[in-house]
Amino acid sequence: MNKQEYLRQIDEVNKNGRFHDTWESLSQYEVPAWYRDAKFGIFIHWGVYSVPAYGSEWYSRNMYIKGSNEYEHHIETYGAHKDFGYKDFIPMFKAEKFSAEEWCDVFRDAGAQYVIPVAEHHDGFQMYKSEISHWNAYEMGPHRDVLGELAAAAEARGMEIGASSHRIEYWFFMGHGREFESDITDNEKEGDFYYPAMPEQDHFDLFSKPTPTPEYLEDWLIRCCEIVDLFDPKVIFFDWWIQHSAAKPYLQKFAAYYYNRAEERGHGAVINYKHDAFMFGTAVVDIERGQFAEAKPYIWQTDTSVARNSWCYTENNSYKSPREIICNLIDVVSKNGRMLLNIGPRADGTIPDEDKSILLTIGKWLHVNGQAIYGSKVWRYSEEGPTATAEGQFTDWKGTEYTKDDFRFTVNGDSLYVFALNFPDDGQITVRSLGDADASHKPVFNGIIKDISALGHEGVLSYVRDGDGLHIDAHCVGKSELPVVF
Repeated sequence: MNKQEYLRQIDEVNKNGRFHDTWESLSQYEVPAWYRDAKFGIFIHWGVYSVPAYGSEWYSRNMYIKGSNEYEHHIETYGAHKDFGYKDFIPMFKAEKFSAEEWCDVFRDAGAQYVIPVAEHHDGFQMYKSEISHWNAYEMGPHRDVLGELAAAAEARGMEIGASSHRIEYWFFMGHGREFESDITDNEKEGDFYYPAMPEQDHFDLFSKPTPTPEYLEDWLIRCCEIVDLFDPKVIFFDWWIQHSAAKPYLQKFAAYYYNRAEERGHGAVINYKHDAFMFGTAVVDIERGQFAEAKPYIWQTDTSVARNSWCYTENNSYKSPREIICNLIDVVSKNGRMLLNIGPRADGTIPDEDKSILLTIGKWLHVNGQAIYGSKVWRYSEEGPTATAEGQFTDWKGTEYTKDDFRFTVNGDSLYVFALNFPDDGQITVRSLGDADASHKPVFNGIIKDISALGHEGVLSYVRDGDGLHIDAHCVGKSELPVVF
């Protein structure tokens, strides 16, 4: 159908559905049960930017900024921008070794419960078969419906499929290419790959100009709704620039349409958002590369990556250790969050060995300790110990060093779980929150302990409770580089 027909369809669905395009109506939203129990998902940044594999997934923007490393690298490697621009990477994006089944086998073995590929990044290239634009992976480059194939493979393995749209930033993302002679200069009309390439302003000015036009925002809305209609994703993840003031009415229209479509299909839906782009309570808060310092009464998510420097594959990615990521996952889950962990495949469709090794190590740990993670809930306290959690976005550039006195807590069924983030070599730990409290101390835990065990190890452990804490003798566990769960 044409765009005007699609817009009429969106309005008709919202008119007849339970959800309407107002914050008041959208405040009826409730997080579906599967997502409340889910704690670990996989994010995938894979696209045309995986071909140069230099700098980061923002190559399409930075290569047109004079003086940037990407600008100089591009000229040195590929030549002048007027002769070889970003669009010329598309035929090089062949994905000749891509297998959705092999990827999803790895994600399943990693313990993931949901998978969110980037359906369209800031570069405007769709990773699925689309009727909205010819600039997509089905008609160009790989000639594959990547999102469709991943959806089928994930669902066949019991994982929910989502999709991520970063399209809104396309408004300005390659605007610097108009500042000098490049292949962007002559792309002036709608439908061109580089259209609109507007001047870039302050990203965090909610009223920055030039303001996205109604025509552009209607196109954004239709693209998002097309993803919903084609792939029935259980999660839609939005990147940050949707908080711009001009986008608000379109966010409301999309949310109503998405939630109504999900109800028609008999399941719930989740929208992840950043920076208060949505009215609180109408979708799920996401913290990019960071987290909250304390447990929250509402469900939230962090999106982070196996690499510190980039979301996509680059030849010089700086990887985190599995231990750091597992500790981060534990901290997030103990505070009512869930982790969306990103990997970046190569342009040929292979997952780098480093990414795969990290995922499989996490999976082995979750296979042993998953009962303390999956379906768990917060305890009255989320943490104990001297190491404070840095709150906010972009706090994961440096890993946190935990001590033997740092613990996290969850509950599930009839068990209270204690995570020893840095298990001591002698196996002797003291959890102060679980000690006996005398008349001079405010009690934290007054329950009766039936027994204590370490997950993955047979038998029960000896322990003593006194006013200083719960002292557990776990020397039988031996040395463990990864967190141990009691």
